[in-house]
Amino acid sequence: MYRANSEKDEEKLLKSIGVSSFEDLTRRLPKNHLNPGLGLPKSVSELEFSRVIESLARKNGDPLSFLGAGAYDHFISAVVPAIQSRGEFATAYTPYQAEASQGTLQSIFEFQSMVAEIYGMDVANASLYDGATALAEAVIVAVRQTGKKVALLPDALHPHYRRTLETYFAATHGVQLVTLGCPKGIIEEHDLDSKVKNYQGKIAALVIQSPNFFGCLEDGEKLTRIAHAAGAISIVSANPLALGLLTPPGEYGADIAVGDGQPLGIPLSFGGPYVGLFGCKKELMRKMPGRLCGKTLDADGKTGYVLTLQAREQHIRREKANSNICSNQNLMALGFTLQTSCLGPEGLKELAELNLQLAHYAAGQIAKIPGFKLSFPNPFFNEFVVETPAPAESFHQKVLNMGILAGFPLKNYFPALDHHLLINVTEKKSVEDIDRLVSVLRSVK
Repeated sequence: MYRANSEKDEEKLLKSIGVSSFEDLTRRLPKNHLNPGLGLPKSVSELEFSRVIESLARKNGDPLSFLGAGAYDHFISAVVPAIQSRGEFATAYTPYQAEASQGTLQSIFEFQSMVAEIYGMDVANASLYDGATALAEAVIVAVRQTGKKVALLPDALHPHYRRTLETYFAATHGVQLVTLGCPKGIIEEHDLDSKVKNYQGKIAALVIQSPNFFGCLEDGEKLTRIAHAAGAISIVSANPLALGLLTPPGEYGADIAVGDGQPLGIPLSFGGPYVGLFGCKKELMRKMPGRLCGKTLDADGKTGYVLTLQAREQHIRREKANSNICSNQNLMALGFTLQTSCLGPEGLKELAELNLQLAHYAAGQIAKIPGFKLSFPNPFFNEFVVETPAPAESFHQKVLNMGILAGFPLKNYFPALDHHLLINVTEKKSVEDIDRLVSVLRSVK
């Protein structure tokens, strides 16, 4: 059996933290949760064991889900796993040897091209870990570019993104994260003006998420103008699917655009792995984190692909590197590339329209139920918040007992919104599914 540490290593580790055994670390845990056992049969064949595991899995059930909150259940073409699982892609590790990695490098180049086009940016990188790390790296770029130390964040920013930013800047950079109020679901312009005045000359970036965590759409063009007037960089975090309908951030002057590619070609997978999207204007290209793939000609005039502009942690002194992220989520980026290729520009628009229409149908029907109402008056994409007549968590549990995941109760992240559910609708939900949700919500007391 493989053990990462020898017994002597373990003794040193335990001694350094002041305990004599591993059991000392777990003594306070309830005994019934320590190695509880699964009740699995002994000495059975692989086939018999598979049947037992499948029977346990079936106990999870398959509820009709309207859960979103950053991870969305979209249809994925069969083309995606068929190509993605090929050994050339699934087992390839690094594209550093360009002469042996042309297929991988070409897929990265195509991915970058699609991200740049969708977000309206001059250039995009080979991907980051997820949408949260992409946003955190974008703020670092803004701090490096401007030399300023304040980043303005909306209260309606995805909580996981906010926590990632807080972790990034907890002990380094000296960056101050300032929250903008969103009492009506979007950035309050009066509060933004006040913060800009209070931190005049110190603001490195204004973060705009649209759709934001509540599903609401921000006026990115107006907010970007305010950011530029304050001498700050405009960073827009956007769902790439929504940009099938909305104006790309680059077209209204945003400096950096980020997002998570999960809605296009990447399954839910219990929360990951996903893929971070990062695009920027060419003026910021040399400060962009992660890998960047370029297209060139070899000595014989043939097209070739190489990694370029590698001011990365592996190549220069750590303190001078753009980022310590020197890899990319290539397999997930490939899934994004394949799904987006299958859709094409028109397909992306049609898919976005379908999500928009179904979500608005659901919102309209739920708003007719006595005791329910939409929480925010703003335009939204495929996610919206409803106020429930009873505490959302208990309401959510009752509906779950009837076979439906009705959405995401907001109390854990927003204590004041204890009667609020965040509901998501994608193209995988039919009108009949929505009507079933409405019927159950109407019946629950």
